[in-house]
Amino acid sequence: MSEGPPPAADGAVRRRRRRWAAAAGALLVALLAVALSSRGFPSISSLSRGGGCGCPGARKYTGMVEDCCCDYETVDAINEEVLNPILQDLVALPFFRYFKVKLWCDCPFWPDDGMCRLRDCSVCECPDNEFPEPFKKPYSGLSPENMICQEGKPEATVDRTLDTKVFKGWVETDNPWTSDDETDNAEMTYVNLQLNPERYTGYTGDSARRIWDAIYKENCPKYPSEDMCQEKKALYKLISGLHSSISVHIAYDYLLDESANLWGHNLSLLHDRVLKYPERVENLYFTYLFVLRAVTKAADYLEQAEYNTGNPEEDLKTQSLVRQLLYNHKLRSACPLPFDEAKLWQGENGPELKQEIQKQFRNISAIMDCVGCEKCRLWGKLQVLGLGTALKILFSVDGENNLNQQFQLQRNEVIALVNLLNRLSESVKFVHETGSSSQEIIKQQSFSTLQKGAS
Repeated sequence: MSEGPPPAADGAVRRRRRRWAAAAGALLVALLAVALSSRGFPSISSLSRGGGCGCPGARKYTGMVEDCCCDYETVDAINEEVLNPILQDLVALPFFRYFKVKLWCDCPFWPDDGMCRLRDCSVCECPDNEFPEPFKKPYSGLSPENMICQEGKPEATVDRTLDTKVFKGWVETDNPWTSDDETDNAEMTYVNLQLNPERYTGYTGDSARRIWDAIYKENCPKYPSEDMCQEKKALYKLISGLHSSISVHIAYDYLLDESANLWGHNLSLLHDRVLKYPERVENLYFTYLFVLRAVTKAADYLEQAEYNTGNPEEDLKTQSLVRQLLYNHKLRSACPLPFDEAKLWQGENGPELKQEIQKQFRNISAIMDCVGCEKCRLWGKLQVLGLGTALKILFSVDGENNLNQQFQLQRNEVIALVNLLNRLSESVKFVHETGSSSQEIIKQQSFSTLQKGAS
């Protein structure tokens, strides 16, 4: 009769069995995670609409963008070739660079207890005596040594200059879709958007979560049902698309190593927050096309607007780029009607429904005062105003599908609208370019996890 292996050999056998069991367990966990992540959030349409599947583990978006009039391939091509380059140049020019915003407001819904972990969360406001003289003149430019804030952070410098010449030809009127009083200049400050980029700020936790919970739960349902009216579905998709875009920008410019101040792309975050939920990507494209439709619909108005900052060379460049954006023949031929707003507000209860949704969107804009991070509040207010301006344009029309004679835009609305379109354009471009590569990174991380579990 065999006596079996000696104790040392027996222990080695047991250790090998445990390693195989651990490896099998890790593999099972990984497979379950993949299966669960592919389910995503409940969708108001089947996941097969608006796109098919490419290689295993990656999603390729093809066909028409749901509720829009353009397909994914056209949007990606036109965005990369035409729209994104124009928008990138536009938002860097003086007229679109400075945004008037009310940063210091009490939250109307709950005490502000939000805390930011990073200094990058704040918008640095320099004292008036630290503003260089060119800031007090119509945008004659800044020298690098003068772009110094009181904390020594050039990227956070704030421009609070108010020059009446800049506002020539523009009215100041409130937007019925948003809550801020845009005519109250005493409460406003001027921010150089180029020096305060939308990026990761460390604003997380219950305070940040409560903002989105209030937006979804109280003003538009997070999981819309099939029998929901088209207008409320559109509101949900606009907010979801904006949410996706914000998440994309956080992942695009992320603090990878705080000790080394190393910034870069966080593709794992992009995958976890956006890419693994097809509905979020679809809503991002929907919101982009919705805002693009508003810009093109206001073409006559925007072409005739006076982009006067006191810098003739830059102002002529602004007017030229605006015309290129509005009347680009490639865009007009490939996607002449990005979104058809005429199908909304039909039926006898259309006016009442419009008032209801307008009230809900005003509440969403008021929630921006509760954001506990200054830079997040800045970009939240700008993008919500931009979306409110798009709603104002698309639903201030007469029977001839033209903007009526009473329609007016104020300077700040146009700045917000174009900057929002640029943000969405950047998000669509980044998602299109990195979708497959992020899947590869997730696979590599899963494989690394398996190896650690097996060792």
